[in-house]
Amino acid sequence: MRADLSRKPWLWDDACREKARLLRVVALDVDGVMTDGGIFLSDGGEESKRFYVRDGMGIRLLRESGLVVGLVTARLSALVERRARELGLAFWHQGIGDKWAVLSRELEERGIAAEHCAFMGDDLVDLPVLTRVGLAAAPADAAAEVVARVHWVSGRRGGRGAVRELAEHILRARGEWDGLVARWENGVGSA
Repeated sequence: MRADLSRKPWLWDDACREKARLLRVVALDVDGVMTDGGIFLSDGGEESKRFYVRDGMGIRLLRESGLVVGLVTARLSALVERRARELGLAFWHQGIGDKWAVLSRELEERGIAAEHCAFMGDDLVDLPVLTRVGLAAAPADAAAEVVARVHWVSGRRGGRGAVRELAEHILRARGEWDGLVARWENGVGSA
């Protein structure tokens, strides 16, 4: 399937800005979004992943602004739990085949409608979530079928700044970016 490029999903337009203003939750896939999708396996069976520090900073800024941030991923990894704890995420779910069922439960428990949730995903397993949330986003290297169905596509690849770019766009649309930058500049941002 080819993406409808007349839609220009790479542009953060007025519709995206309006959707961002309504957000209360930002949820993310992990492999291909927070990482580059590569999985390193040692001869001993140990797994490693590479997370991009600036994506982590974007998540921290979203949290500082009062947004609920969480992860929903199809794979199981102790590394993901460790990263989620480091970032102070509100929730993380691993080994999930039906991501929408889990995310919709998280939203329901918080009394939040799907239109007040953003999700960034990169592959077919993310489509049931991406087609239901208020703001659907994808990294630059997402599957064509995902790109064709999201509201916005980052100029950055998964694990290389796509999450940070999404965070900046959301926070700018909400009028919070400059205040957060000033807090960090003055040494009062959270670490």
